[in-house]
Amino acid sequence: MTNIKIRNFVKIFLKIRFTIRIKEIIYLLLVKVLKNLKIDEFLSNLPSEVISGSNITIADTVFRNIFKFSKLSFNDIFYYIGFGNNVHSLKIAKEEFGVKKVIGIDQNEKFIQNAKYQTKDIHGIDIVKKPIEELDISEATILFFWFNDVGLIEKLRVKIEKEMKRGSRLVTLLSPPGLMLPSLVDFPFIMCIKPFIYASNLKQQIKSIYGNSCLDFTASWLLSENYIKKLETPPRYSRFINILLSMTIWINAWNNGVSCEKDIPAPVESYIGILNTFFNIDLKEMIMKK
Repeated sequence: MTNIKIRNFVKIFLKIRFTIRIKEIIYLLLVKVLKNLKIDEFLSNLPSEVISGSNITIADTVFRNIFKFSKLSFNDIFYYIGFGNNVHSLKIAKEEFGVKKVIGIDQNEKFIQNAKYQTKDIHGIDIVKKPIEELDISEATILFFWFNDVGLIEKLRVKIEKEMKRGSRLVTLLSPPGLMLPSLVDFPFIMCIKPFIYASNLKQQIKSIYGNSCLDFTASWLLSENYIKKLETPPRYSRFINILLSMTIWINAWNNGVSCEKDIPAPVESYIGILNTFFNIDLKEMIMKK
């Protein structure tokens, strides 16, 4: 499995909490999809809206925390690329944080029409249907995105380098684009302020985000736990998701040569065994041999 697939696999599980059809997704994961499937098969059988990042709804309180972290204020022009089902976030930015202007961008016509309808009586919110290549983001003082497509993220990174003004903020979750170094971290919230600074390698970036140049099992578990807490995962799902997510975070670190351990630690082997025995999820094939 490629590193891109592993990273997307991590993000898929981070996003499960936010699907509107949470019960259907959990049922699909635990009963229909995971039965006797390996990871590649599992990824191919996930609903397209989960893999693409569309049809994802983030709680209002989470957005308020993101906006507080971002220091969103009346002086800002706020861009949200790929807002999807989160039109409520545009309203919160305008009505509660009093920003000058809100630009919501998406390419899905259903989301566009829904957003236009819900914001038609709110002055200062513009809804735009354009691909990243055609966007003009030069007036943005703060830009938020959260999607998985590596190619789109790189296109966005190039565009913000060219167009965003000095002092503008880029906000996302989990990690910055490419090897960009964060200016402020409250994991999983990440903010980078222009002019952007880049790490020379992955270890340098990891240290800037997590405080250490490598990730061990305990760090992976705590990162997963913190993410689930910050994004308000329902308690009844949190244990299972925490196990699976922490394993994929650690495996990703191992495969990229930034795990602290020289050998696979006992807790990782135990949890991999539990997932395989009780849920028919085989993570062993994700671990690259050294």
